[in-house]
Amino acid sequence: MKVAAADSGAALLDPHFKPVQIVATAAVVVEPPYREASSFRAKPAFASVENGNLLIIRELELCNELLKDVRADVIHLDMSLGGVLVEEISPVHLRGKARSSVLKILPKIRKLSTNIKRVYGIDVVALGKNSVPVRIAELTTGAHAVLYSCERCLEDGRAQILGLPSKCRAETVDNKVMLHSLIAAEQDLTGYANDDKGLLSMVSIKEMLNPCARGFWALRIIPK
Repeated sequence: MKVAAADSGAALLDPHFKPVQIVATAAVVVEPPYREASSFRAKPAFASVENGNLLIIRELELCNELLKDVRADVIHLDMSLGGVLVEEISPVHLRGKARSSVLKILPKIRKLSTNIKRVYGIDVVALGKNSVPVRIAELTTGAHAVLYSCERCLEDGRAQILGLPSKCRAETVDNKVMLHSLIAAEQDLTGYANDDKGLLSMVSIKEMLNPCARGFWALRIIPK
């Protein structure tokens, strides 16, 4: 089974390590043995953290773009609702602090899901953090966020602090950014991004623990 998934994440942090902007969105297609993306699309987001739920629309749109070129059998959406079909989500499925913000975008994501089912014949399911492909999309998003933050650093001429997704660490190898999961059962899961612009050679990157969020690493990116 080939699974498409998407995620938005990694955040630029202020000097007090408070998240300010969500940096990137990526959509992936993952196939056996489900360790990394076989295909992906990624775009910078730089969206305010307060509007993070709006990026669910962007994630579905990016999945739709990817499906124009790559086949998949199902889409896993990063909404933890037990695998319910997105086109069948109703207000009774929603709980917690995000309920009101998700209600605002629910008609849009249901419409997108219905269109995907009509065009590609596949379901969009709200499986969220239980999905391995969603985790791979999260790691892929983080890897691209490193490059987008390097570019922002060079444009602004000042250091940036990038908060990585949960429980992962970054590595740069052969003009590529790799994010490796640190979760015991996920030690083989990886997300990557290719540095086609040579950004990594123009910055210095220092890795450190986020002192305000246990289990999260951060990168301080400085122009050379």
